[in-house]
Amino acid sequence: MPSILRSVRQGLLVAGVAAGLLALSACSTDAPADAGPTADGTPIAGAESSLPTVTEGKLTIATGEPAYEPWVKNDDPASCEGFEAAVACAVAEQLGFSADDITWVRTTFDAAITPGEKDWDLNIQQYSISEDRAKVVDFSSPYYTTSQVVVAKDETTAKSLGSIDALKKASVGVMVGTTSYTTLVDATGVEPQVFNTNADLVAALQSGQIDAIVTDLPTAFYVTGAQVEGSAIVGQFADTTGGDELAFVLPKDSELTADVTAAVDALRDSGKLEEITTKWLSTEAAVPVLK
Repeated sequence: MPSILRSVRQGLLVAGVAAGLLALSACSTDAPADAGPTADGTPIAGAESSLPTVTEGKLTIATGEPAYEPWVKNDDPASCEGFEAAVACAVAEQLGFSADDITWVRTTFDAAITPGEKDWDLNIQQYSISEDRAKVVDFSSPYYTTSQVVVAKDETTAKSLGSIDALKKASVGVMVGTTSYTTLVDATGVEPQVFNTNADLVAALQSGQIDAIVTDLPTAFYVTGAQVEGSAIVGQFADTTGGDELAFVLPKDSELTADVTAAVDALRDSGKLEEITTKWLSTEAAVPVLK
């Protein structure tokens, strides 16, 4: 009988040790409950291993081809230089990815916002948030609200229009019913020349019918870079009320949308987003705030 009791006791002891080891093993292999930035904006170490990205351990970011300055410097997003390249790299860091962990790919603007499977995790190329687009893709919270900008017909005119007082005396055009119209009138108190379409507005600038136009910043870069030869950006208005909100595009119902939004919000709250904006859209791009 004593030998039987010893056997039972030994069996219970072995079972208890095995259960304890199993519990310890389970605790040591649990994955982190959360991935992405913490409340104070610092990245969570190892977050990239738990995020459901297209390629495990990598973050695939798409942009345009080519990608123009000041959005991407020298068409090289991997350099993290240029406004959107810098924002994308900062968001990646918040998510736990280094610049070397980013895989950059190229897409057309329209292809990214059409229904269907995507081979990238997020896309950045001046996408403004809209209800129609949100039906087929996800948006992060905005990383930039477009400012209104003065574009002059030539460099000489641009140098003469560097202040609000100078604009009051100039011939300035805007498109009817736009934020550009409201911003200019509020800033100067002067009624501008009004055009029915953007094409008419650009044509008037090109022909010299007006000295300058007011439009949003992305359009201003396009006007000066591709539409009106010799034209130049004068400066931007401080007020961004009513401007388009630019955001990352993600595949519809992406599991990363909340994480990317949290990363953008953390950058905004920490002041890093404002720092990037000032560097690339005011200093480097030479778009000073008009006073």
